[in-house]
Amino acid sequence: MNRVELVAPAGDLEKLQFALHYGADAVYLGGENFSLRQRAGNFTLDQMSLAREITREYGAKMYVAVNIFARNYDLASLASYLTSLSRLKVDGLIISDPGIFLYAREYAAELPITISTQANTCNWKAVQFWQELGASRICLARELTLREIQDIRQKTSLELEVFVHGSMCVAYSGRCLLSNYFLHRDSNRGDCAQPCRWRYHLVEEHRLDDPLLIEEDRSGTYLLSSKDLCMIEHLPLLIAAGVNSLKIEGRMRSLAYVSIVTKVYREAIDAYLKSPHTFQVQEEWLQELGHAAGREYTTGFYFDSHPRHSQAYQDGKFSPLYQIVGLVYGRREGNRAAIKVCHQIGCGDMVEIFRNTSSLTKARVVALWNQEDEPAEILHPGTIGFLEADKPLYRFDLIRKKVAERLA
Repeated sequence: MNRVELVAPAGDLEKLQFALHYGADAVYLGGENFSLRQRAGNFTLDQMSLAREITREYGAKMYVAVNIFARNYDLASLASYLTSLSRLKVDGLIISDPGIFLYAREYAAELPITISTQANTCNWKAVQFWQELGASRICLARELTLREIQDIRQKTSLELEVFVHGSMCVAYSGRCLLSNYFLHRDSNRGDCAQPCRWRYHLVEEHRLDDPLLIEEDRSGTYLLSSKDLCMIEHLPLLIAAGVNSLKIEGRMRSLAYVSIVTKVYREAIDAYLKSPHTFQVQEEWLQELGHAAGREYTTGFYFDSHPRHSQAYQDGKFSPLYQIVGLVYGRREGNRAAIKVCHQIGCGDMVEIFRNTSSLTKARVVALWNQEDEPAEILHPGTIGFLEADKPLYRFDLIRKKVAERLA
């Protein structure tokens, strides 16, 4: 069976490294311009050059999103940007706009192009259209059912990509006008304020001070907010349908989210490809995705073209069971490691070590040192320090503990 590609988000250089370490076959990222995530960390051209070297070391691919819907004034600097990406020899471009597509064919002709989900490709004839223009892959519209994807696969040889995990929009394949309307922040140019996640009340024009109740919690009603997509239990169906690439949403999500979700999908994909007939979803996969969740989960449109169950009519945000307290960046003598502190951690804390090669390991914090290598009882968020545990620590390990759990 052909190996399906797992594509993870890389909002910045740090997340790129962790995504690759935890099993991504490829990452996608954006530059400082022309990308639909202006408020992610994003990459300068120099950082992209370094990212390219890192992905090569992992034997992975790097795709660059150039997926805004361009205005006339964008075109002035587009040619030089595409030329720079061509010189970097990135593995491909992600494009929505036909004008940018034509520019890419002219100034970066040798780079493969993925047509973004924002282009709303919903049928096999549209896939054929892009293929004839020179596209190498289509990230299909999120509104398609599994049956529609199967039909497209039967009628085209082009590579097909679909989203399997992450945030969903109230909009049509992410093309939304609410943010621009309310705040003049255009989601179609990478500056979405996510007004679909705001709380709303329904009012009648003559009763402005008396909002009506519509399946409402104490905070209001989330009429426009979608649950997050999660297809971990249905990977065999997607792979059997002939999908070539499975994509995780989340360039603006946390490093812990990127690491955990990538590891879970890596393990699930590998388990299925190794033994399709005996594949079973592991309970620990579901638990880990639950820890990484921002909202309740849904299968989106894959099994129902009108999925009312996908809307989060009440506040669907989860209170996390765990918090990441440290990221391991290097190992010193014994079980002592250099860490970046994310949440307060103290001597005596019981923690869990999350890594890419094994199940969770429980450990106790034995000793701490601050950045000046002075002994400390507590390390605070945003600092660099050193930690010794009663179990070994390795680079790229995530150290986490239960929320509000601390041993005296």
